[in-house]
Amino acid sequence: MSPITPEVLRDYLHDALPDGELAAVERALRGSAELRSLLSEVLEQEDRGEHTVGAIWRRERVSCPTRDQLGSYLLEAGDPEVLEYIRFHLEEIGCPYCQANLDDLKKLHS
Repeated sequence: MSPITPEVLRDYLHDALPDGELAAVERALRGSAELRSLLSEVLEQEDRGEHTVGAIWRRERVSCPTRDQLGSYLLEAGDPEVLEYIRFHLEEIGCPYCQANLDDLKKLHS
């Protein structure tokens, strides 16, 4: 794995890393007080609350479908354009928040 930078730690905090990298960062954090200190700094910066459009968009997950919309997607019911957007959001963008939400809904419907 490449060096763990503040950007990688931000992605780690936002669950935006592939599973293998996520696990590698967690292992590295357990073994390094210096890296845990860097993580604390990143958390402190995150808590300051950036106010750029991009930061607000990511923080509020503006482009994420609602849980109800994900349920409709799971049932293949609703507006075809909305369902296509949700498919794109899940499969092409790979949103980890929405994928976890969809996985939870699948468990409820099993």
